[in-house]
Amino acid sequence: MTNQEAYIVIDIGTGNVRVAVATTSGEILGIERENLQNHKDEHYPEALYFDPNALWEQILRLAGKALSQAPGVKVMALTATSQREGIVLIGKKGESLIGLPNIDHRGREWDSMIKDKSAVYQLTGRYPTSLFSALKIVGIKHRRPEIWNEFATFLSISDWVEYKLSGVLHYEHSQASETLLYDVEKHNWSQQLCNVFEIDPSVLPVLTLSGTVLGTILPAEATALAINPEAKVIVGGADTQLAIISTKPLENDVVIVSGTTTPIIKITGEYITDEQERTWTSRHTDERSFILEANAGVTGLNYQRLKEIFYPVEGYDVIERELKEVTHFQCIASLGSLVADEKTPLTRGGFIFDAPVSHLLTRGSFVWATLWDIACSISENYKSLCGVTTHEQDYIWACGGGVQSATLRQFIANLLQKKVIIRNSYRQSSVVGGVYICNKALGKAEIEPFVLEETVPQQNEQHTRLYEEWKKTRASFIEIFS
Repeated sequence: MTNQEAYIVIDIGTGNVRVAVATTSGEILGIERENLQNHKDEHYPEALYFDPNALWEQILRLAGKALSQAPGVKVMALTATSQREGIVLIGKKGESLIGLPNIDHRGREWDSMIKDKSAVYQLTGRYPTSLFSALKIVGIKHRRPEIWNEFATFLSISDWVEYKLSGVLHYEHSQASETLLYDVEKHNWSQQLCNVFEIDPSVLPVLTLSGTVLGTILPAEATALAINPEAKVIVGGADTQLAIISTKPLENDVVIVSGTTTPIIKITGEYITDEQERTWTSRHTDERSFILEANAGVTGLNYQRLKEIFYPVEGYDVIERELKEVTHFQCIASLGSLVADEKTPLTRGGFIFDAPVSHLLTRGSFVWATLWDIACSISENYKSLCGVTTHEQDYIWACGGGVQSATLRQFIANLLQKKVIIRNSYRQSSVVGGVYICNKALGKAEIEPFVLEETVPQQNEQHTRLYEEWKKTRASFIEIFS
């Protein structure tokens, strides 16, 4: 259809880069993706970086391909979403110096500069570690003088994308929650936190609200994309928050966002923290809401990698069919997921099965064990969440590519004894969340999603036994590798 109104949504995840073209009703007309190219930084023991200029060229290329799948559309707006702890450092001339992904831990060596971690937790809503942006910046300051001497400010990756599109430097609130420099309850940057990390507050960008118009696309970028030169650039937000938006949960609902990692979150209207400092509290994309989170860590990435190994050319439908045929449940996995109650993350893992190797062990057995590991990790983190706040509803929302597995949804429903509900937009939830954001900014009608499927919990004695086996397996790996 000629001149159909559409949006471009740019999504930079932990593992890949996606660019989608979608209608104002949320229909995806074109989507392209490639892996995000991270590189090891030899200046540190545990550091990764990406070249933001190469990433920008990648984004433009993917956008061109996605637009070619939707000929004749009129792009009304563009927005971005991204992994939450990744940042791009900006130079004094506005140039992009270096990109630091969420999985970069260059700041771990300077963790000791945080003298009172509990005080930082109360302000930031998360126990401070090198995962978060402040310590990444500290790492640059101490070991990369050629970058530090040019450094002027920094942006979340999604805010950087919008800066490249509009020329406006800014930081959106849900993304600012991940920096350790932002007072989550007070909705603002914190001088006290800047003092902790010895960072000059003058480097902090202006804060902006998700779903507001940042400006009009720069002429050069409109030309490069061959789109409407009057298209607006809309402030997006963190990928978890945008995924949540697409499910349209109510306050006090719980949502599982199953992507590379798996946050289990509760929408709340008040700032809640955990006495045991296990959970995270962040700003949602509106001015009044918070999200309380326990995160199961790297989960969906494990599933994706196992598919590449065992099912390189087959679709997920083949996996689901073979999972139904699995009858040999001796294979149990523990693959590095996080459990909020544990003091340290499990960084090594694997599979345990009977020896000698049974003839009943199949490739499906390993994927079954991987999905069971994900479900058990979700269950443990859900328990931690419920240790901080109540959840009385008999259902849980789920979204993200990971829950396309009906087997995983049933595992979760059985372990939590809650219905697991997915909407029609669940597979591309962060992209559809971007459409919601653009509609809000331009005054368009809200999307009306529908419930696609409900998975009803079952009583399964075998699952109860296998849950105990999973906990023993995890404890074994912790003992071996601690």
